[in-house]
Amino acid sequence: MVLGNSSVDRMSRPACALWISVLLLLSGDGLASPFQPGTEPPAPEPPESNLIEDLEVPPQFDGAMPRGELVPHHYPAQRAAKVVEHYLNTRYGSPYRLVHLHQVHKAGLEDLGQAGNKYHLEISLKEVVSDTDLGPCSAEVLFSGEQNQRAPQVQCSCEGLKKLDTKAEEEALFQKLNSSDSLLSGSNIPDSYGHVAPEMKPMWKLGAAAASFIMLNESNEGTLYNMAQVANFTQLETENDLLRFKYHILLHEMITQEILHWKLLATWSPAGGVSVSQTELQPKCHHCETASAIEIPEATPSPTSAS
Repeated sequence: MVLGNSSVDRMSRPACALWISVLLLLSGDGLASPFQPGTEPPAPEPPESNLIEDLEVPPQFDGAMPRGELVPHHYPAQRAAKVVEHYLNTRYGSPYRLVHLHQVHKAGLEDLGQAGNKYHLEISLKEVVSDTDLGPCSAEVLFSGEQNQRAPQVQCSCEGLKKLDTKAEEEALFQKLNSSDSLLSGSNIPDSYGHVAPEMKPMWKLGAAAASFIMLNESNEGTLYNMAQVANFTQLETENDLLRFKYHILLHEMITQEILHWKLLATWSPAGGVSVSQTELQPKCHHCETASAIEIPEATPSPTSAS
């Protein structure tokens, strides 16, 4: 029996109290049900059903994840799709090319036992600089089940990536920076008002591409990373036809709402793409001045490069 507000108004206070007592005895925890009047009753689900769409801080799942089809706009699907974004930016990112997740259309989760969890995704992506729609893309993301965390393994098919042609812009920037008498530097990109000076936009995107190496490596089924800001960067001496940069970046981990400070050493050229040879997580005491452990090598190593 459901009582409307008018029914309660017509009842005496003792009678109303009696009805409330009866309802509490009969319903148990039913009054805490997520069902709302005017909506369809939810199907019975286990506590780990991951219905966290409207929660600002999602609950912890203690390793229990839903199997089969996932809701595209819920956290599990979004986290896996964000990993695809980071992966593509390590391969295709540049000062004039940055891939952004636009939408998750379909997502599923496959339990591989000790091998881990594999996410199957149908997504759409956009290129940030040109606002180019990269069309539908399919991807698989495997989070390892091993105790020692490894970077997720990603496979992605996205025909729209072939549309991107930034060779002319990249070559012009490379020649400008390589022939300049002074080394470029900058800080607080974007500033506190969200503004990025036009001459700093390529360096912000280069920093985001370099940060993608960290975000990919650090990602797991309980994280969701974005780059918040380039705190500062400094151009170093060119070496082996590679421009070198030292970056201090701020990453926003959206699940815990932490801002994480990282320093990294990156190289870039139009032919070789972006590479990151050294990374260092900074202490949480950001007011403490500590010497960086990143050393500027005399000869740049040969890390995996963006192509």
